[in-house]
Amino acid sequence: MATPAYMRLLPGQTLATVGRLELIARGVVEGFVAGKHRSPHKGFSVEFAEHRQYVPGDDLRSLDWRVLARKDRYYVKQYVEETNLRATLLLDASGSMAYCGERAAELEGRRLSKFAYAQHLAAVLTYLLVGQQDAVGLVTFDTRRRCYQPARCRASQVRVILEEVERTAPGGETALAEILHDVAERVPRRGLVIVLSDLFDDATAILNALHHFRHRRHEVLLFHILAEEELSFPFEGFTRFRDLERPGERYDVDPHTIRASYVDTVHRFLRTIESGCGRMKIDYVPMNTQTPFDRALADYLGRRRAATH
Repeated sequence: MATPAYMRLLPGQTLATVGRLELIARGVVEGFVAGKHRSPHKGFSVEFAEHRQYVPGDDLRSLDWRVLARKDRYYVKQYVEETNLRATLLLDASGSMAYCGERAAELEGRRLSKFAYAQHLAAVLTYLLVGQQDAVGLVTFDTRRRCYQPARCRASQVRVILEEVERTAPGGETALAEILHDVAERVPRRGLVIVLSDLFDDATAILNALHHFRHRRHEVLLFHILAEEELSFPFEGFTRFRDLERPGERYDVDPHTIRASYVDTVHRFLRTIESGCGRMKIDYVPMNTQTPFDRALADYLGRRRAATH
C-alpha cells in the first residue's frame, strides 16, 4: 500500500527527535476528558485546592478527618482536576510564506520554504498533542480564513489535519491581525492557541489581536518563522526582488545602499513583537529556517518543559 502524501510531513527522523516530547499547558485550561493539564474544575486528583463545608451527599472519602478532630466540623477536601488541552493551530498561508532562502535547511534533498517549515511544525505539533489525548484544531488563512477545523480529541484528527495542511499552498496577501481577531471570537473555550507565521503585518495591530486571545483567557504560543536572508539581507550587487503577495510586481534594488536601514527596521520590529508578547505572557519563539525544524522544536519544548516544572 502506498504511503499517503500527507505522511511526508512526519519524517521518521523527525519523530525520533521529538516523538517523546510533550507540550504541556502552563496555565489553567478547560477540557472534557482526563489528561495532563490543570483544569479550573475541581474534582479528585493529586493537587489540593481548598476546603469547603460538607453537605449531605458528598463522598465521605473526601472528608478531612484532621479538621473534624480539630474543629469538630465536617469539611471536604477539593482538588484541582487534571484535564486535556484544547489547542488550535493557526497556519499562515499568505504569499510571503512561500519564500525559500538559499540558506534554508534541507529535508530529503529540498530546501524548505517558510511555509514548508511551518507545515512540518504544524504536523509534528498535531502528532504530539493528539498523542497526549489533547484536542487539536486548525485554521489556515491569508487575506481570509481558508479552513477551520474545530478542535477534536481523536486519533483520526492527525490524518484530518495533516491532509488539510498538506494540500494547502501559500498565496494571497497578509491579513494576520484581522484573522486573529476573527479566530479569537470563534474558539469556543479557553485553551492553547498556536500561531505559525512570518508576521508580515503591522506590529501594533498584531499585538492588539494577540491581546484579544489573552483577554479571552487563552494561552498563546507564537512561532515567528523567518528566513536568514530576511534577517541579515546578505544580497550583493544590483538585485531584482519579486513581491510574493502581489504577482507581477518587481523591484530593482541595490542591497548595499539599503542594508543598514533594512536590518535596523527588521530588528526594531522583532523587538516590538517580543517585548509586547513578554508583557502579555505570550511565548514568543523565533524560528530561522536555517535551523532544522525538528531540532528547533525539540530545543523549545525542552526549555518549556523545564520552565513549567
